[in-house]
Amino acid sequence: MPQVSLEQWQTLITVVDQGGYAAAAEAMNKSQSSISYAIQKLETSLEIRVFRVEGRKAVLTTAGNALYRRAKVLLEEAAQMEGLAGQYAEGWEPEIRIAMDTLFPAWLMLEVIDQFVQQRPLTRISLQETVLSGTDEALLHNAADLVIGARVPPGFLGDPLLGIEFIAVASPSHPLHQLQRPLDYQDLRLHRQLVVRDSGSRGVDSGWLGADQRLTLSHIGTSIEAACRGLGYAWYPTLKIRKELDSGELKPLTLAVGNKRRLELCLIYSQGNYAGPATRLFGELLQKRLQQCTPEQVQSAPLR
Repeated sequence: MPQVSLEQWQTLITVVDQGGYAAAAEAMNKSQSSISYAIQKLETSLEIRVFRVEGRKAVLTTAGNALYRRAKVLLEEAAQMEGLAGQYAEGWEPEIRIAMDTLFPAWLMLEVIDQFVQQRPLTRISLQETVLSGTDEALLHNAADLVIGARVPPGFLGDPLLGIEFIAVASPSHPLHQLQRPLDYQDLRLHRQLVVRDSGSRGVDSGWLGADQRLTLSHIGTSIEAACRGLGYAWYPTLKIRKELDSGELKPLTLAVGNKRRLELCLIYSQGNYAGPATRLFGELLQKRLQQCTPEQVQSAPLR
């Protein structure tokens, strides 16, 4: 069992922070003799001196200074534990698990996380980025409390959150751009298509996949870089390639049909109406932040 109580550690901290026994007694609403006794008892229990007298002033010893710094950490942890216990008593979850389709803007998610932790700093957040059926599996396997995905599996309900526009692009030097005419199915199937791998175990494919040649990558950022290098063409979310379009590294393909397509990302609570208060709060912050954004703001990440 600890020989020194939290109250004694608090007394040590207050004496140092207030600059003396008298000021500490006033700050803690105690008598000066009780403050002196608490420090003496602390020193006796630890068999070490925490203060030495220099003239008419008590100064921390080397050991006392080290103990003072550690005591501040100890008191902060104790306060956090009490806050955490109070949070549990009110029904707040200790952790919320989020599965986010990689199509969703990462900068926007991080902004909402920042807002959430300012309100609930003791709630842990686990963010998993998913592709295609990986999002479904996070729901079906109860691996997430809140999901942002393009498909609402049977048995779940979701609210529309964000419309995503896809556009067919390739590097300006790609042979498809050299044809200088509207492209059709036969033109596309003769060239390499870039595909982002499904993060789920089912390996679900999505989008037009008629090309005889295909380069499958596990991350959309790598796929975009591959497209910029002329390794193939792909349909990308406009919001993910705004910089490359503006810089000219990628150029929209001129298709006779199907140059653009659109899907809707939805917000889904895995427990439906039984979602915990922390999960609900996060979802509400997410929806509110999106309502504050114009379509143009969503399409382009803010400068840091």
